[in-house]
Amino acid sequence: MIALEGVTKRFGDRHVLNGVDLTVARGEVLCLIGPSGSGKSTVLRCINGLERHDGGTIRVDGTVVTDASLPAIRRRVAMVFQRFNLFPHRTVLENVIEAPVYVHGEPRAEAKARAMDLLARVDMADHAHSLPHALSGGQQQRVGIARALALRPEAILFDEPTSALDPERVGEVLAVMRELAEEGMTMLIVTHEIDFARGVADRVAFVDQGVIAEQGVAADVLTHPSEARTARFLARVLHRT
Repeated sequence: MIALEGVTKRFGDRHVLNGVDLTVARGEVLCLIGPSGSGKSTVLRCINGLERHDGGTIRVDGTVVTDASLPAIRRRVAMVFQRFNLFPHRTVLENVIEAPVYVHGEPRAEAKARAMDLLARVDMADHAHSLPHALSGGQQQRVGIARALALRPEAILFDEPTSALDPERVGEVLAVMRELAEEGMTMLIVTHEIDFARGVADRVAFVDQGVIAEQGVAADVLTHPSEARTARFLARVLHRT
């Protein structure tokens, strides 16, 4: 479904991605883990064109990511952001129907009915007419997931979806993501939630200094990493000695 071959990205003189090779099969859940600043979020932003990669090739279901192909790719691959990115002046319902109505031309009544179904799915239907500032972080993120699903995507990119949440709100967002995984949604997730990755991911890739240092079956990588730097990272995150 998603394939990166030799992808590079620089910000000025800094090489953020140094030849990333990565694949995500249809229906697979792949978690990207690694230290802050290692390039994990940049991988996602290059896939959906928020950042233009400098070298290599990115394909979504065989289509090469270019400026010309981005509109079609963004219809197929949605993104959930770390900081929610909801329109502050629009209600929850209006946030969810924004893209279906104004980008894809879906009839407003049809979009609203589907949006209410999606909000019910993430337990946010009672807040349909609230503005984002009236919601907790966990509630805003669940709206963000409903907004992504409103596009009927074939895959969803999650950029540290729980890192901006209070600890007590993390579980409610991860529960929605677990349901999506069980339903077979293709997901590429940047996360520091190692226990979540262990329980939900099919595979895990450890990103360090702009390269995929190690990847494999989630249980294998997270329990018996083959690379010393993966082991050091996991020891720090899991407070092992």
